[in-house]
Amino acid sequence: MNDLTDPVLLTIAGCEVGFWVLVADGLSLRYLVRAQRLSTLVLAAVPGLDVAVLAAVALDLHSGGDVGLAHRLAPIYLGVTVVFGPRLIRWADVRFAHRYADGPAPVPVPKRGPVRLRHEWAEFGRWLAAAAIAGAVVLVLGFTVADAGQRDELFSLFKTLGVITAIWLLTGPVWYAGSARGASSG
Repeated sequence: MNDLTDPVLLTIAGCEVGFWVLVADGLSLRYLVRAQRLSTLVLAAVPGLDVAVLAAVALDLHSGGDVGLAHRLAPIYLGVTVVFGPRLIRWADVRFAHRYADGPAPVPVPKRGPVRLRHEWAEFGRWLAAAAIAGAVVLVLGFTVADAGQRDELFSLFKTLGVITAIWLLTGPVWYAGSARGASSG
């Protein structure tokens, strides 16, 4: 099967679009229509998208589907949405509040300095949490709905998670720690 027509990949793409539609609708209801309760209900539906992705992967594996890119991407997507999703909603909320409700202006993260370094370490910590969730999802899928061959293919994701983690560490906190030392000694 072509990866671009893979139902699991299409489900992931649909859920990503759905995430932003729910966020835009929820915040529009909150700030443009002033429907606070309805806004909260719409935003509360966001985790349902994660359930849809997980169900799509589980059903495909259970029905004997070959493990492909989408099956390896789905656990990472789930981990990232669970950990970074609420933060993205808060990010958008601050901007909506500023634009439509006279809220305070968003405060940007400084480009360098100790605040930036703390930010980079915090983001890396969030990635570690997302990677842990992705790993847990792979283990659950591998030992519940996958057969032995599918399990081996799914478990190859752990290598990918290790590579992503190393790259994030080096290009995030380590990079900024090094540039902060260079800036303070110059």
